[in-house]
Amino acid sequence: MKLLPLVLAAAFGMLSAAQAEDGYQLWLRYQPLEKPALAGYRGVGTEVVSASHSATAKVTADELVRGLSGLLAKRIAAGDSIRTGGAVLFGTPTNSPTIASLKLPLENLGPEGYVIRSLTVKGKKITVIAGNSDIGALYGAFRFLKVIQTRAPADHLDIVSAPAVKLRLLDHWDNLDGTIERGYAGASIFNWWTLPEHVSPRLVDYARANASIGINGAVVINVNASALILTRDYIAKVAAIADTLRPYGIKVYLSARFSAPIEIGRLPTADPLDPAVRAWWKNKADEIYHAIPDFGGFLVKANSEGQPGPQDYGRSHADGANMLADALAPHGGVVMWRAFVYSHEVPDDRIKQAYSEFKPFDGKFRDNVIVQVKNGPLDFQPREPFSALFGATPATNTGLEVQITKEYLGFNTHLVYLGPLWQEVMQSDTYAKGPSSTVAKVIDGSLFGSKLTLMAGVSNIGADRNWCGSIFDQANWYAFGRLAWDPNASAGDIANDWVKLTFNNNPALTKPVVGLMMGSREIAVDYMTPLGLAHQMGTSGHYGPGPWVDDAGRPDWNPVYYARADRSGIGFDRTATGSNAVAQYFPAVADKFSKLETTPENLLLWFHHVPWSYRVASGRTLWDELVSRYTDGEAKVHAMAGTWAKLKPLIDAERFDVTADDLTIQERDAKLWRDASIAYFQSVSGLPLPAGMKAPAHSLSYYKALSWPYAPGQGGPGRKILPPPEDDTQH
Repeated sequence: MKLLPLVLAAAFGMLSAAQAEDGYQLWLRYQPLEKPALAGYRGVGTEVVSASHSATAKVTADELVRGLSGLLAKRIAAGDSIRTGGAVLFGTPTNSPTIASLKLPLENLGPEGYVIRSLTVKGKKITVIAGNSDIGALYGAFRFLKVIQTRAPADHLDIVSAPAVKLRLLDHWDNLDGTIERGYAGASIFNWWTLPEHVSPRLVDYARANASIGINGAVVINVNASALILTRDYIAKVAAIADTLRPYGIKVYLSARFSAPIEIGRLPTADPLDPAVRAWWKNKADEIYHAIPDFGGFLVKANSEGQPGPQDYGRSHADGANMLADALAPHGGVVMWRAFVYSHEVPDDRIKQAYSEFKPFDGKFRDNVIVQVKNGPLDFQPREPFSALFGATPATNTGLEVQITKEYLGFNTHLVYLGPLWQEVMQSDTYAKGPSSTVAKVIDGSLFGSKLTLMAGVSNIGADRNWCGSIFDQANWYAFGRLAWDPNASAGDIANDWVKLTFNNNPALTKPVVGLMMGSREIAVDYMTPLGLAHQMGTSGHYGPGPWVDDAGRPDWNPVYYARADRSGIGFDRTATGSNAVAQYFPAVADKFSKLETTPENLLLWFHHVPWSYRVASGRTLWDELVSRYTDGEAKVHAMAGTWAKLKPLIDAERFDVTADDLTIQERDAKLWRDASIAYFQSVSGLPLPAGMKAPAHSLSYYKALSWPYAPGQGGPGRKILPPPEDDTQH
């Protein structure tokens, strides 16, 4: 304990700006409390006590010792009996007679829930952290440490919590060569080359971070899967990862390439009804479970974007999913079958296809199949309505898939907190069983009595020192875990906790930073896709604006397909006079979206082709409002940067500087989005700019010539476009 004097010095010194940090510790920093706050935690004690000796109990004790030693700046011991007053006792009624004697309300909390209670036992003040399993106690330990980190009272605790969703997974789009599709934080953390002999210690910290927010599973390979992951050598590598994550309650899952029986099994077909194919998958499941007894199951992307699937053989999605489900069922495994599908033949409206393909098979999937549905019917846009599939398949397990990595929201360099986006989706009312039939109630199983529930997030984690490519993108990882545990949680409360855990508890910092976060998504929508526009990004890389793109290979890959801008107006008519996509929603929702006057203005152009002269709620014409939204978005990013600059005395230098640089990039990009979009839509509408609005800085031809061929996360160059002319003039 030679460092203890330094720790104490830090604890009792009032710091205006924290010691320089690089973001590696995420929200688990455990920095010493300032002197006034320490007084409130003197009763926590100096002992961590456990009666269990499992691997999970050991990491729980280690975490409590680490956390309390850091926060309280004093020597904490771990043992298996209470020797003095002020102890923290954790465990289960099975492994702790003391906990068993307390008759805590654990009966309805399942294997992952916990109770935290302040008690006096035999004259000694103790904090009890109890679960029905050691994993439940681990989750409780992290919650207890969060109480102290956020300076909440800890002397009269009575917390009861259990996850609303059973499977809370990160989907890693990591490839075997170390690259990450749509990854903006460096290379993969899974070093397949050195596995299984060497497992990076970083995976332990990855597991700690996930367990601290209740994430209990990880799909460790891209949905655009390589069949190699199912070979013997790679199964051994996956087993080494599983061994590392297991003490933290995290199961591993794999993406299964549907054509694997051909590619690595040397079969002539992958037809899911072929007996030889079915036997191959059964044997493969047996092999995996022999190496990984608690293997979670398969995630499958089939018959989408060129991926193989059952439709290649004239079979249905249910046929394909059920074949894999039957192979996994003896072992307790699950199949997560993605509903993100679209065929080679372009339908009348791309967003209708998932509903059209899966609704007819409601009730046809095995009990261990979950249909994994994206939050919106298109593709992780800055704003979409909720997918019509939520609530439409009451006899099918339906899971929610969101994207933590910001493929369409400025990658890692734009400050966009996604908590409000996800909260907006989950609180949307499907009207599947009348009012208050929210997406959240579909996801947590309460609406239809589903037993197998899922929330999955496409990971934004990479090998960058700060994990996510930027400090604020860590908040999206954190918010995903919190909302997967409780889909009805407040995005604002989550943001407030994250700021306190990640930076400090100074209200002069927390209030403005939470304000930045909570407004950031709406600002991004304004400078990218206001009023219900969608998919206006450049193709392939999805970074800069490209509303003019019309040569991407098939109509529904082109931004012009979604905006449908012409001389008369803009927007996609999805009412009965157009594609009639509104008919996929329940009547109360369909009726609202069918009418211009009742459609929420933020989804106006998603559902309607609107004349440029149409008067919106502000009283402005649609054209004037569109220009105003783009302009406001740019201006508000500038204001965000100004707010951040004023906070410099309250934040450590390294994390302040990197965020300031990111905001400078975001300002540049917001201006580009604003100017390029206005230049294009003005060329279509033929209308003058509203009075007082500045013209775009360059000509439309300049913006059309821009390209980002090596934007990160796309696995290679995007569309090849000549560089813009250097002597471009404004008009």
